[in-house]
Amino acid sequence: MIDAAGESPGTYARGAEACFAPGTIVLVVGGALAPSKILGLCASLHLLLEGGDGGPVVCDLGTLVGSDAGTVDALARLQLTARRLGRQIRLRKASSELQELLALMGLRDALPLCGS
Repeated sequence: MIDAAGESPGTYARGAEACFAPGTIVLVVGGALAPSKILGLCASLHLLLEGGDGGPVVCDLGTLVGSDAGTVDALARLQLTARRLGRQIRLRKASSELQELLALMGLRDALPLCGS
């Protein structure tokens, strides 16, 4: 799990739900996404994905606190990191507020929801 506050890094789970393909990596982003933590999150994701098998990545936002433009920026940067490594992030448990922000900012297709 990667906590957005940077307090619980190190554990990553492999998904087993219907929206996950075999080999899916689940990246848990929780807490508040402070701008100072974005580079660390991207670096952690890069290390996690580098040299992997190219499977999908699901970003679980179930414990994310708050949704604002900074949150969308952080998620977009994570998506860019994943795409540079030939992967794509899908969002899971995104709040309705975050989904509305993604639509408003024109990023709904760039940051798709898991299962959609």
